[in-house]
Amino acid sequence: MNKYEPPLLLFNGHLQTIYPSLFRKFDTSFYERERILTSDNDFLDLDWSRVGSKKLAIISHGLEGSSYRSYVVGMVKAVNSIGWDALAWNFRSCSGEPNKLLQSYHNGSTNDLAYVIDYAQKKHNYDEIALIGFSMGGNVTLLHLGKQAANVNSAVSKAITFSVPLHLESGSLKLAEPPNRIYMIRFLRKLHKKIRAKMEMYPGKIDDHGYEKIKTFHQFDDRYTAPIHGFKDAHIYYEECSSLYHLNKINLPTLIVNAENDPFLSKECYPLKNSKSIGNVIFEAPQHGGHAGFPLFNTRGLYWSEERAITFLTEGK
Repeated sequence: MNKYEPPLLLFNGHLQTIYPSLFRKFDTSFYERERILTSDNDFLDLDWSRVGSKKLAIISHGLEGSSYRSYVVGMVKAVNSIGWDALAWNFRSCSGEPNKLLQSYHNGSTNDLAYVIDYAQKKHNYDEIALIGFSMGGNVTLLHLGKQAANVNSAVSKAITFSVPLHLESGSLKLAEPPNRIYMIRFLRKLHKKIRAKMEMYPGKIDDHGYEKIKTFHQFDDRYTAPIHGFKDAHIYYEECSSLYHLNKINLPTLIVNAENDPFLSKECYPLKNSKSIGNVIFEAPQHGGHAGFPLFNTRGLYWSEERAITFLTEGK
């Protein structure tokens, strides 16, 4: 596979990260939304793009993303172009409507991914399912394949992930650094809106008193994510939900692509940079790409990440 060469105007990781988010736009009217109920009386919103295939790509978005983010829609169109159905699912609270429970989603939400896989397979009986994940969605994908290797649906044949925070604690520290302040502020503002929505739904069970003092993911996760989802604190949450510790247990062909200039990722998120692979996992660290970026200006309308995914889906390498 040819290495990624960014457009000259997008010369660093920040530009390669921000440009697609601001300027890559899609019409998403082709999506067919389906709401499914979960066993704990909540719901998940699924967005389908079917072309009548017996092969399906299930796509998982990143933190505070959704099925409408440009990197997800671009991948949906890419897999459709090679004759695969696509299912872009939304983590709880990410589909435009708050979920019903106080709990929502986090980096270890593998049960919801497993539920979506099993539901899709039961409904349409696919011959083959591939999992594609970005950032947090990549971590969830890898964690599912590693921690639950013996129970992964038999139709799942391969996985592809991009921009994955394989080691969550060091990744949270990386995002707390001054050059990444713009991203942190944006994430914390979006998360605050969801906290306030849950305050209305569950008065007395959650509050935002002193929220303005929260400046980092570690502080947010220590106060909200960890206790709400059954973890003692942020450190335990990060340790239990970091996919890094489970890569060697994955038993199907899996690709991880983390750009070296990704502003979100710590050095611990490049564990296989020198060895290139471990077991069934292939690790690639292109010099450029940013975070869930990899933009290209071409007549095909595909970004490099989408071309890389197509190659892995069709050729297995």
